[in-house]
Amino acid sequence: MQISKHINSLQQELAVLTMQGESLALVPTMGNLHAGHMSLIREARKLADRVIVSIFVNPTQFDRDEDLAAYPRTLDEDIEKLEKGRVDLLFAPHSEEIYGEDSTTRIHVPGLADSLEGASRPGHFDGVATIVAKLFNLIQPDVALFGEKDFQQLQLIQRMVEDLNFPVSVLGFPTVREADGLAMSSRNRYLNEEERQKAPQLYAALQKMEQTLRQGKKDYLVMEEQATKDLENAGFGVDYVSIVGASDLKEPKEAESQLVILASAWLGQARLIDNIPVDLAES
Repeated sequence: MQISKHINSLQQELAVLTMQGESLALVPTMGNLHAGHMSLIREARKLADRVIVSIFVNPTQFDRDEDLAAYPRTLDEDIEKLEKGRVDLLFAPHSEEIYGEDSTTRIHVPGLADSLEGASRPGHFDGVATIVAKLFNLIQPDVALFGEKDFQQLQLIQRMVEDLNFPVSVLGFPTVREADGLAMSSRNRYLNEEERQKAPQLYAALQKMEQTLRQGKKDYLVMEEQATKDLENAGFGVDYVSIVGASDLKEPKEAESQLVILASAWLGQARLIDNIPVDLAES
C-alpha cells in the first residue's frame, strides 16, 4: 500500500494509476477504522480496479473545539487494517495541507445542510461538503462509498454531486452494527461500560417506531414524542427523533412511502446518531 501525506505525492501516485487506465474507488474516512469502514473497502474492491482510502480529521466539520481535540486518532492501527484490506493508496494529509493558511471557500447545500444534524451542529455540513468536494477534485474517483449510518450526510453529498456535476458515482451501503444493534461508530469509544450497555436502546426505539409505521399508523408527531420520552427516561439527552421523507428529509407527504426515521441523542460524552429507512410499499 502506498501512503501519501502531501498533495504532490498523491498526484504522482494517481498519475501512475490513471495512466494505466484503472478505475478508482474512494472511501473517505476520519480514521479510527472499524468493521463498518472495512465493509466499505470490501465493496470498493468489487467496484473498481484500485481502492483509495482517505484519513483526515476534518476541522471544519466540528462545531466544538474540544470534540475535535478528543477525536480518536489511531493512524498506525488504521494502516495495519488497510494493508490487510488490500487498499492500494492511503491519503492521510495534515490540516495545513488541505486548507492552508487562508482558505475561506465553503460549500453550502441549502435545506439538507440546515435541518436535523445541521440544526444541532451549525456549519457541520458545510465542512463535510467542502472536504468531500476537495477530495473528489484531488482524487477524481469513479465511485465513492459512504455508510448509510450518516444518512443525512449521504443525501447531502449526493445532492452536491448532482448539482455541481461531479463525475463520480456516490453509493451508500447499509449501517454495520454490533451484535446488540448499536451502530458502529468511532464515537462509541466515548461510552463507559454502563453507557455501552444502554446505548442499543436508541436503535430499539427506532425499531419500535418502524413497526408502528408498518402497521399503517401516521401519527408521526405522537410517535416522535413517545420515542423521545422513552429515551429520556432511559437516560439519553435527545437532540431529535424525526420521521421524514427519504428523498428530501422533509415532513412526509400524504402518499409518500419512502421514509426514514432519524435520531440523535447524547449518552454521557457520546453523541449517537442512527436511522432506519422504511419502505412502506413493502409492508
